[in-house]
Amino acid sequence: MQYFKRLKFNVDPKPFLDEIESIDDAWAQSTGRQDKIEVQREALAIPLRGLRKSAIGDRKRRDVHESRWTNSSAPFVLARQFLEAFALEQDGILGRAKIVCLPAGKRVYPHIDRGEYYRVRNRYHFILRSTYGSWLKAGNEEVRMKEGELWWFDNDQMHEAHNDGEQDRIHMIFDMLPSHRAEAVFGAAA
Repeated sequence: MQYFKRLKFNVDPKPFLDEIESIDDAWAQSTGRQDKIEVQREALAIPLRGLRKSAIGDRKRRDVHESRWTNSSAPFVLARQFLEAFALEQDGILGRAKIVCLPAGKRVYPHIDRGEYYRVRNRYHFILRSTYGSWLKAGNEEVRMKEGELWWFDNDQMHEAHNDGEQDRIHMIFDMLPSHRAEAVFGAAA
């Protein structure tokens, strides 16, 4: 496969799901994804890391490289630890991250993640819950990602997702900048 690569499997998703369940109205606290991004309108999200708004200046949001932990990420201790450990393991710099719920029968419509931010980063999906495996298509390739698996995929390709299962599909989706690109992206101060 050219657009997908499974990096881990048999990672226990239960502690992460329990952490989400322990937060009252976790899915209702932020509605920006479904309200502002047309292709994501059927998905719910818990933002863990977002762009640093103070860095926007005259750039488009998709061209802002600087990111930070969101205020709402504080109670998601296990999720944050997982992301930090994986970034260290991969010698990468965390970018934006979110926990995403795609309800049964819903979809993420075909799109390409465009902009300077996405051009230099790798995209990952850690599957926390999925009935039959999470269907994702990128380019001309399709996969079914199973619970407890961590996948890289090429979001520079046209991609889409559909939840054909009977329960909510929950993924941790995040981006990482390889450390060797840091100086080119952030300058010598990196």
